[in-house]
Amino acid sequence: MKIVQMVVVIAAGVLVTAAAAQDKPFVEARGNVRPVPLPPGGPPPRMSDGHVDLSGVWFAGPTGKANAWSVVPDEPLKEEPIPFQPAAAERLKNMSRTEQQLGNAQVTCRPLGVPGMWTTNPYPHQIVMTPSLFVHLIESNNNWRAVRIPRQHKPIEEREFLFMGDTASRWEGDTLVLETVSLDERTWIQGNGWFHSEDVKVTERLRRPSRNYLEHQYTVEDPQVLTRPWTSAWRTYSLGNEDLTENFCTNNENVEQLLKLHDVERATQQPPGR
Repeated sequence: MKIVQMVVVIAAGVLVTAAAAQDKPFVEARGNVRPVPLPPGGPPPRMSDGHVDLSGVWFAGPTGKANAWSVVPDEPLKEEPIPFQPAAAERLKNMSRTEQQLGNAQVTCRPLGVPGMWTTNPYPHQIVMTPSLFVHLIESNNNWRAVRIPRQHKPIEEREFLFMGDTASRWEGDTLVLETVSLDERTWIQGNGWFHSEDVKVTERLRRPSRNYLEHQYTVEDPQVLTRPWTSAWRTYSLGNEDLTENFCTNNENVEQLLKLHDVERATQQPPGR
């Protein structure tokens, strides 16, 4: 009996700690390095067919390297509020920190999906291009994606729900447009819990305004989750000269601990007598 009581006390203590953590504001840790942005570097390179070559290793921000130790806070992006349906907004509001962690592909070692390879990935990207192929590689759990150019969607009867979905591609001037449907619902749009329905469509745009810079933007259409389509701001990436490193997510014991904590949370939320 004493052992059972001790387990209950420990579980309750963990839950109180987790609840207290949810009330604390997030403070971004900063370092002591002042970033030096890369110059434009001249016009972007072009492939044999005349289209812009997006190839390179790309880091978020303007320095061509990781900015984790920057003393300068990141400038907030100017974006419209995400127009969630009332039920979707309520679901996100009621999502606990534990549920956010358990749904996060970075924690559970699942593929990040689209646009998650960009939006929930703090590591560098590598793009390899030919006139007929776009390949996107990232360090985060060695996720990858390959899309033929140009490409149409598969017929509806041949589609299946995949982590990277079914992507059609085309050029609009110097902008590569990637339109993805048939996404597995276990993927998120952003790491904050923004879930999607099976009807979601994500349209990404990639452009290279100069040799040293890449820009990415995406539009989400999801009538079951959003009241109207939403488009992100353009995010800037800069050209680095490092190779991607091996980074696999294996034997993550945090998931087991989070599942235990989630069971405790659900038990304390049940009405009396059940």
